[in-house]
Amino acid sequence: ISIPAGVKDGQTLRLRGKGGAGIGDGPPGDALITIGIRPHPVFTRDGDDIEMDLPITLDESVLGAKVDVPTISGTVSMSIPKGASSGRRLRLKGKGIARANGKAGDQYVRLRIVLPDKMDNELEELAKRWREHSDFDPRKDLRRQT
Repeated sequence: ISIPAGVKDGQTLRLRGKGGAGIGDGPPGDALITIGIRPHPVFTRDGDDIEMDLPITLDESVLGAKVDVPTISGTVSMSIPKGASSGRRLRLKGKGIARANGKAGDQYVRLRIVLPDKMDNELEELAKRWREHSDFDPRKDLRRQT
């Protein structure tokens, strides 16, 4: 069976003349095949777009970085902008599902800052010094809305 690019979960393909024998001397009927697509451990699909969460380190978030990102067609290099927060969504144009017209959807990469399981003293000291001198409050807008 040849599965066309861009096929969706639950879509039915018809194979002309590949079904059961017809009544009497009639030609064989069509075979209907319903496509079932298993979930992927990294990627999710939204139409022709692909989405994924990308773990990044604190220093990659603060300083910016070039990182390797998996796509459905192979690994690509992507720039993390300086000061990127968790939840920020970046787009890799044309790295999604191929459409019948030859163009492809996009891949969206949601950044997720991940800290080490065990903090070292240097990181803790850096955070303490920053806290002492910063008045940044990421929750200030929440207080205005309550």
